[in-house]
Amino acid sequence: VQLVESGGGSVQSGGSLRLSCAVSGFTYSSRYAMAWFRLALGKEREGVAAIDADGITTYAPSMKGRVTVSKDNAKNTLYLQMNSLKHEDTAMYYCAAVNRRYTRYPPLIENEYKYWGRGTQVTVS
Repeated sequence: VQLVESGGGSVQSGGSLRLSCAVSGFTYSSRYAMAWFRLALGKEREGVAAIDADGITTYAPSMKGRVTVSKDNAKNTLYLQMNSLKHEDTAMYYCAAVNRRYTRYPPLIENEYKYWGRGTQVTVS
């Protein structure tokens, strides 16, 4: 399984970015979840948003209302649309995936995910 993020870059405060995560070798069934995490300097990696096979989503409270997670199974791609970006959103953003069905919401817990990309840097000035 390979996950490759793209779409990061430098943007001014208040701006928008759309991150993409191209997924290959992953089994799309009814039992999976995908998520975005981020790691800022001096902080622990934190979950941003997650989505499962049924399209059910989970958002971190700090990001809710400013981000939208979506997926295009036909293109094998996960997306993260980020709006109204703030300086504190500066971080390396990672996508992650796991073949597991969750009874309620897909988690934003790092240890729940098995497959990870290498990240794409987002810098907000």
